[in-house]
Amino acid sequence: MTRTTQARTAAALLDRHGTTYAAEAGITLRDTPQPLYQLLVLSVLLSARIRADVATAAARALFAHGLRSPKAMEEASWQERVDALGEGHYRRYDERTATQLGEGAELVRARWSGDLRAVREDADRLREVPGIGPAGVDIFLREAQSVWPEYAPRFDAKALQGAARLNLPEDPHRLARLTDTPATFAAALVRAALNKKVTEDVREHAAA
Repeated sequence: MTRTTQARTAAALLDRHGTTYAAEAGITLRDTPQPLYQLLVLSVLLSARIRADVATAAARALFAHGLRSPKAMEEASWQERVDALGEGHYRRYDERTATQLGEGAELVRARWSGDLRAVREDADRLREVPGIGPAGVDIFLREAQSVWPEYAPRFDAKALQGAARLNLPEDPHRLARLTDTPATFAAALVRAALNKKVTEDVREHAAA
């Protein structure tokens, strides 16, 4: 694929599917405690074997119930967390995830005083949070690179899978040359990896 074709494909992808998962979940991401915690919650939800749109809907439901901070999440009852997840149709893993969210909120408050900026220099420490493994850290940083630019360009394995589907470079630094919004581009690439219709739609519009 020529550089011009790659640029057209990237532009079509961003135009058609360029929304971060944080934005889809209703998070206005900033380098402040509450949005970063909300992104952590979303990363826990996205880490499970469940559709991404269900995970973002569940995050919106949790936040609509006021569970936007580690204090609110920890102080909510387990049943309140289960009910909010259910409203977002996050039912397959709702009980386990409700427990993880409560335990994770307690850890974030105890370990980092509720402020995830404390892990900015070593984000792998997020793996201490229940429900966050290596993939969860990748999800978090894929979105957080917009406010923690030292982690950019961050294109995880799923984003690179989307790049391969669209015949785009599978090297993060080469991909970064195709965009000035790597977090948005990475999210769009993940959508291409997860949904064949996204790939078809992008190819159609890039060729138009």
